[in-house]
Amino acid sequence: MVGGLGEKKKRPQRYWEGEEVRKPEPEQVGPPDSKKPYQDGGHLGKKLEPGRRDQISGKKRPQQYWEGEEVSKPEHKQVDLLDSKKPCQPGVHVGKKSKPGGRDQISGKVDPFPGPAVISDEWVQKFRRGTKPKEKGKVSNKQLRHKLALQEEKAEAAAKQAARMDLLLLEEPGFLEGDEGEDTCTITQADIADAVDLAAGAKRFELRLAQFGPYRLSYTRNGRHLLLGGRRGHVAALDWHTKALLCEINVMETVTDLAWLHTETMFAVAQRKWLYVYDNQGVELSCLKRFHGVQRMEFLPYHFLLATASETGFLQYLDVSVGKEVATICTKGGRLGVMTQNPSNAIVHLGHSNGTVTLWSPNVKEPLVRMLCHRGAVRALAVDGSGSYMATSGLDRKLHIYDLRTYQRLHSLLLPIGAGHLDFSQRGLLGAACQEVVQVYKDISVCPSKKPYLCHALPRAAQGLRFCPFEDVLGVGHEEGFESLLVPGAGEPNFDALESNPFRSRKQRQEWEVKALLEKIPSELISLDPGQLGTVDTISLEQQRQERVARLGYDPEAKGKFSPRRRMKGRDSAGSRLKRKQKVAAEEQRAAIRKSLAEKGQVQEPESPPEAFPASRRSALDRFRK
Repeated sequence: MVGGLGEKKKRPQRYWEGEEVRKPEPEQVGPPDSKKPYQDGGHLGKKLEPGRRDQISGKKRPQQYWEGEEVSKPEHKQVDLLDSKKPCQPGVHVGKKSKPGGRDQISGKVDPFPGPAVISDEWVQKFRRGTKPKEKGKVSNKQLRHKLALQEEKAEAAAKQAARMDLLLLEEPGFLEGDEGEDTCTITQADIADAVDLAAGAKRFELRLAQFGPYRLSYTRNGRHLLLGGRRGHVAALDWHTKALLCEINVMETVTDLAWLHTETMFAVAQRKWLYVYDNQGVELSCLKRFHGVQRMEFLPYHFLLATASETGFLQYLDVSVGKEVATICTKGGRLGVMTQNPSNAIVHLGHSNGTVTLWSPNVKEPLVRMLCHRGAVRALAVDGSGSYMATSGLDRKLHIYDLRTYQRLHSLLLPIGAGHLDFSQRGLLGAACQEVVQVYKDISVCPSKKPYLCHALPRAAQGLRFCPFEDVLGVGHEEGFESLLVPGAGEPNFDALESNPFRSRKQRQEWEVKALLEKIPSELISLDPGQLGTVDTISLEQQRQERVARLGYDPEAKGKFSPRRRMKGRDSAGSRLKRKQKVAAEEQRAAIRKSLAEKGQVQEPESPPEAFPASRRSALDRFRK
């Protein structure tokens, strides 16, 4: 039939079915037949199936991705790893194993120094916190012993990681170095400003405010904002990096002191009668009438406490997070005009007119420590960032350096004019304001310095002195305004952005404020030694045990009497049981004696028999002795 209607239609070939390869027919001589395929393998009116032409012509058909035959892969160079247990080396790519037990395939150069770089133990010790815990073998509880071991491993890993990351810090501290035979104290601020770059030179400026002086000042924790307060009521807050003014008001009262609170959005001002709190727009937020006649203020950032010292001799603490007065302490030391804080443990130091310095905590109504530092009145106090050293100055024109770990004096300096204001920088420099002269001392906590590191003359007497955090800047307030001085090496060059970020945005500040409030330390935890917070209060435990014994009439934790186990018939006589009781009692007694001797360190030595008589003291009657 025409068109092949009578022929049976073939089922189409599927891609998963194997193809039948036809054998090539023998070549025939003569004209080609229309019913036979052409010599090139084609038919009239039909197309060859994929791959048929290559099969008929003898060429190899290309391999398809769905077929099960192995695809030839390029051979890789086999290189032995240095050690299978060591971590992967940088620059080396580890492939899959081709066969079980085969070698790994790596490409690239082999690191000649595999593994992490070696860090000295002295450098890691700088980042360790606290003391090493006791031996874990003495802990009887298995779970507690495992937790202590895990905690120790985490602390050591954190110290090593911090030591490694310290090498990646971009900024490095540097001090001012003069030429050969030149004293650095003779270098002026103009010379320093000309030698540094434009950005650092812009930090040296002066504000002439002779109408409302003298001025006191305060920097925020991140060192970005500056707060100025004049004695005659002028208060100004500004971003001193960009010189942008946040607010400027006149409270129309005498201003004795002022301080930033936890953020740059609020600050406190001690006025003639009461204590006021303002926002960064100059709007009054609160008037605290219970804080009367405040002379000095210190803000404790981790506790959200504002400590104030009044002219009536009262030390008061205000919790700014809830607006509640935490403690009011009568110091019985007269007018309090000298005050500072220890940044390491939040202890407040007060200087008195009788030459003593007292250390206070809001939990105790009496001073924790009372030190006699000067023969006359104390004029200024300062504590370094580590909390180990304290500098004091008095009317006797002496500058003393004390070690707060032993409460002993290290050394003293006799100044031509007594220092009225002191402050430590983050890098350990000590700034002292002696009337119109500002002196900066270097390494004064290590050894007494004969000459100051830097020296600068002011137009009038200084009334405030503060180092700016994370900047080589010393701010000085005097009767005619404010001056910002360049002090190379004063500030910490690298800051922790999660702790104090000078470049944070408004959103970052809000997030930090929420986290800081959640991590707020209660005022009850303020103590001289913060390391005691993790220890066990054995005194309280013993007191609780005694109260329990008195309430019950017996000690439930006491060890019961020894009762010998009954033995088999014939071996459990009354005499044998008594001997076993006596043996156990004697063993316990010997253990107690052994423990007491070990604690006292007494070791009993065998006594040597006394010598009868020395050879030099023999007499004629010795021959009659037996």
